[in-house]
Amino acid sequence: MGSVRKIAKQICRIVAFSIIAISLNSLNLFAGSEHEYTSKYVGQEKRQIKSLSDEDIKELKAGAGWGLAKAAELNGLPGPKHILEMKKEIELTSEQERMVVALYNDMNKEAIVAGNKLIEYEKVLNNRFAERKINEIVLDELLTKISETYKSLRYTHLSAHLKTPGILTEDQIKKYNKLRGYASDDPCAKIPAGHDPVMWRKHNNCD
Repeated sequence: MGSVRKIAKQICRIVAFSIIAISLNSLNLFAGSEHEYTSKYVGQEKRQIKSLSDEDIKELKAGAGWGLAKAAELNGLPGPKHILEMKKEIELTSEQERMVVALYNDMNKEAIVAGNKLIEYEKVLNNRFAERKINEIVLDELLTKISETYKSLRYTHLSAHLKTPGILTEDQIKKYNKLRGYASDDPCAKIPAGHDPVMWRKHNNCD
């Protein structure tokens, strides 16, 4: 009889320890889940316009690039603002400077107008969601306005880059890209010894 009681007590202890272990594991799982699901947007809920940072708004209001001209800038087509910043280094003539200044002023003026419109539309979208005063029709209308304004803004910046090669010389463009840190050795300028010139030029799309 005594041995039965001992066995019963041991079983009770095992069951109790098992329950404690399961409980602790559950707590760890919940703690892990809470950390796992933390949003990368934490802190952005305090923004006045959730989709735009203070820096975004500052750039848009100033008509700054906002990264919209990368397709041109990183493919060797200079931007007017940076051309003017390095006018001495790339040796702009007075006529070139006059043309680039006019190009920049036109671009900046249009970019400021479009940038402010984009901010306003994003603000309306934000407030509609915040106030729960939005439906699919309103959403579609606002997104159309936002996308059209974004397109206009990006066009303004890219079209300015598109015009600069007609103002600068090839040497000035090369200097610009080198000063901006984009320049790399041209594989077509010098064919390494031991390579067939025709095949080298073909493989490197020189012609």
